[in-house]
Amino acid sequence: MPMAGDDIVALIVAGIPDATVEMTDLAGDGDHWAALVTAESFRGLPRLKQQRAVYAALGDRMGGVLHALQLSTAVPQE
Repeated sequence: MPMAGDDIVALIVAGIPDATVEMTDLAGDGDHWAALVTAESFRGLPRLKQQRAVYAALGDRMGGVLHALQLSTAVPQE
C-alpha cells in the first residue's frame, strides 16, 4: 500500500519542526514522490547531513512502505 503525501509531510515535520515540505506525485500513482524539504536548521550543514536528517525523520518507512522518494533539501532564502 502506498504512503500518502500528507503522511510523509507529517513525519518530516514531526522530526524537523521548522521544515517546510513540498510534495510532488511523480507518477500520479501515490507511490512515487519527490520532496523538497526547506529548513533553517539545515543552514551550515552539508547536503548529506540534511538528507540524513530527513531520512531519520522518516524512520523505517524509507525502503519499506515508502520506497520511491526523490529528495531535495534547502535552506530558506534570506
